Amino acid sequence: MKITFRWFGEKDDSIKLGQIKQIPAVTGVVGALYDVPVGEVWPMDKILALKDTVEKAGLELEVIESVNIHEDIKLGLPTRDKYIENYKQCIRNLGKAGVKVICYNFMPVFDWLRSELAYNLPDGSNALFYDHNAVKDIDPVKLVEDMATNSNGFILPGWEPDRLAILKDTLERYKSVDEEKLFDNLKYFLEQIIPVCEEADVKMAIHPDDPPWSLFGLPRIVTCKGNIDRLVKLVDSPYNGLTLCSGSLGANPENNIPDLVRHFGAMGRIHFGHVRNVKFIGERVFHEASHLSADGSLDLFEIMKAYHDIDFKGYIRPDHGRMIWGEKARPGYGLYDRALGITYLNGLWEAIGKMKKLQCK
Repeated sequence: MKITFRWFGEKDDSIKLGQIKQIPAVTGVVGALYDVPVGEVWPMDKILALKDTVEKAGLELEVIESVNIHEDIKLGLPTRDKYIENYKQCIRNLGKAGVKVICYNFMPVFDWLRSELAYNLPDGSNALFYDHNAVKDIDPVKLVEDMATNSNGFILPGWEPDRLAILKDTLERYKSVDEEKLFDNLKYFLEQIIPVCEEADVKMAIHPDDPPWSLFGLPRIVTCKGNIDRLVKLVDSPYNGLTLCSGSLGANPENNIPDLVRHFGAMGRIHFGHVRNVKFIGERVFHEASHLSADGSLDLFEIMKAYHDIDFKGYIRPDHGRMIWGEKARPGYGLYDRALGITYLNGLWEAIGKMKKLQCK
């Protein structure tokens, strides 16, 4: 297991690489080029500049999150081939720079969604919050405006202004796309890019839908074990894999995260793990919690034990954290609570390993 930490770059992150370097067991950062419009080729010089910055801090850049998919690809429009060719070149360039995994998603329009960015918790911290009743009754354009207003001055990942500026038009286009059509469009995309991934030695790791159900009538397909089984068989290659996000899939109590880890881990299809906790306070109502099992509704011990049982050697990062100790940062992506999360995951991993050694004596 290699522990990483998501970082948004020198110009757009409240966290410094030197701070990340001091978190025990962190070997690298998960980065991206946020100034390249979706659908364009990532220039080699910019990739290498990012890599150089990260490596000078004593860290690795082996995971990218993410090279976003242009909506024309998801919609299956005639223009998709142009954007797929650009995506192939991105893969080649990243492979030359030593990147091993690309985390991406195939969610229409919204990469993730919450109804509140700073829900107050009893201990004085705040966290991301989701209430389906609130979301289903809100105008999506109004929701985008609220997100921009309440994001502490940061651009939220997956909510880039250039894509959301044409939101009404995009939502209208998706009225002709159901789940089967979206699966077909994903299959077309994967058939084109996976041979390039095999040549460049870069694994694709699709992120589950967050939350894992339909929103605003938009189709969602990376939601459950059956759909993910279907997804990895669309192109049966070890380079067609998964970012297993415990919080995204875990927002649906029917998804058994330890079982998913063992199932897809045995297939060699988990290339990246996002490990976090959520607390259910109603049906499709939850807030994000500390990583401590007792603070949420997911058993992080069982999740980490599942990763240990499959001898996971891929990349893991703590996912969304609370805002604690007065920190002001990009919602979900502060330093302190994610660093605490890493310490907790490290402790579980060490304890599970030592328990197994004692059982063997």
